[in-house]
Amino acid sequence: MAVTVEYDVVVVGAGAAGMTAALTTARSGLNTVLVEKAAVFGGSTARSGAGIWVPNNEVLLAAGVPDTFDKADTYLAAVVGADVPVARRRAYLTYGPRTISYLLRWTPLRFAWMEGYPDYYPELSGGMPNGRSVEPQAFDANILGDEQARLNPAYQASPAGTVVYTVDYKWLSLIARHPKGLATATELVWRYLQLSAQGQKPVTMGQALAGGLRAGLIAAGVPVWLNTPLLDLYVANGRVAGVLARKDGVETLIRARRGVVMASGGFEHNERMRKQYQAAPIGVDWTIGADSNTGDGIEAGQRAGAALGLMDDAWWGPMIPLPGEPWFCLSERTLPGTIFVNQAGQRFVNEAAPYSDVVHTMYAKGHVPCWMITDQDYRNRYLFKDLAPMLPYPDDWYSSGALVKDWTIAGLAAKIGVPAAALNATISRFNGQARAGRDPDQHRGDSVYDAYFADPTNLPSPCLAPIWLPPYYAFKIVPGDLGTKGGLLTDARARVVKPDGSVVPGLWAAGNASSAVMGHSYAGAGSTLGPAMTFGHVAGLDIAAAS
Repeated sequence: MAVTVEYDVVVVGAGAAGMTAALTTARSGLNTVLVEKAAVFGGSTARSGAGIWVPNNEVLLAAGVPDTFDKADTYLAAVVGADVPVARRRAYLTYGPRTISYLLRWTPLRFAWMEGYPDYYPELSGGMPNGRSVEPQAFDANILGDEQARLNPAYQASPAGTVVYTVDYKWLSLIARHPKGLATATELVWRYLQLSAQGQKPVTMGQALAGGLRAGLIAAGVPVWLNTPLLDLYVANGRVAGVLARKDGVETLIRARRGVVMASGGFEHNERMRKQYQAAPIGVDWTIGADSNTGDGIEAGQRAGAALGLMDDAWWGPMIPLPGEPWFCLSERTLPGTIFVNQAGQRFVNEAAPYSDVVHTMYAKGHVPCWMITDQDYRNRYLFKDLAPMLPYPDDWYSSGALVKDWTIAGLAAKIGVPAAALNATISRFNGQARAGRDPDQHRGDSVYDAYFADPTNLPSPCLAPIWLPPYYAFKIVPGDLGTKGGLLTDARARVVKPDGSVVPGLWAAGNASSAVMGHSYAGAGSTLGPAMTFGHVAGLDIAAAS
């Protein structure tokens, strides 16, 4: 038997966008409920590194970062081009700083500047070589009480007895190369000891961000219904007036007197949608987005008349298809002593470029999959995933086909199916360039961004080192993603719009259920979460203002 309940606002999705929207409407005096399909809250947010790209916010300014609205606007306009309306871009830059201030007021979250982590195109006008991203500081999970057991686990859990921030990984990768690597490892243990001595259970990165937002909802009295999948939007008299959901196995109509915010995530785990909208080869095996992101909210919005945008795109990143779950190849490809080659055995991309650009290039040039070539010298120098330098790669990496090894370049080429002469010529040419410290072919190292995850002790270039010491290794690289970035088209007020530009009454959207304000590009670390929270906040304010 169907059940009917009523609230002022219904928010769908318990990630950063949804929780920020629910917090905003609740703190504006509106009776709000948040429904979440999964048995856990946090979605992809909880799995993330939790970088947040929100220019000109109070945390940055307090740290002395010389940011301004105009500087950020100039930069973002250059990054996204004509893909995003000016009004929407500027709404993001206007309300982003206000969102950070709002969260500082109404949640236990505290943020710090990710000093030195550059914007992804720092050489563009308005770009910042020293970065403008922030990340959450350690959050005490004890604040959540029983709810901490329902926090979606991290993509890569921090080692036990440590408090690790995103900015630490740069130095942890260099633990065998740079004195700051060991100093950082010592510091993150010391942080844990200090906080645990105070009775805290510290979590960081996405766990901190999702936990802090959930704590804000607890304090605001917002019910969060887990295990409550969306079935459809409820439309009455031409207006979205609620949602149909399944709660406790019962179909439930949740009426919304004021509005619905769709923040249900992307469609990265919906193979049908991926094949419908995105370039082949594509599927659901190469993504690290939350398992529950299957596009339900996007399709429900489309049935209600919404236009869609950017459905062909995603928050791409090169992935190594390791057993169990793909590995996001972030720092590993940037460290010196690696190259990417196609099936012709040739380089085709700047391996250290922003990760979305690398995958765009893979698709544009038809190099899916490709291979990352390294040697034993690289293995002796650097952390790889969570594997300390010099240790052998796990056997199941080889048996899965994600990794190939041989004592000669010709043997390696044969095993990965590329011409041996071509691969040998590519490596020989690259080695000469690496020894000279310049890459005229792909310009690796020309941007400040390229050097962030590189090795400052490696001379003459932190980004380039020859591949010379056997055995040689080849990692399979596939076009993975952190989630899709296409969805419901929205205006500057986060209202969902129809193909003719008119508004779908009663429906707002934010996060990966909406078409990204970043267009086809990626401004800096946190270009997913910054807009997700900002437009969740904008949606909440707009609903409250209309009430």
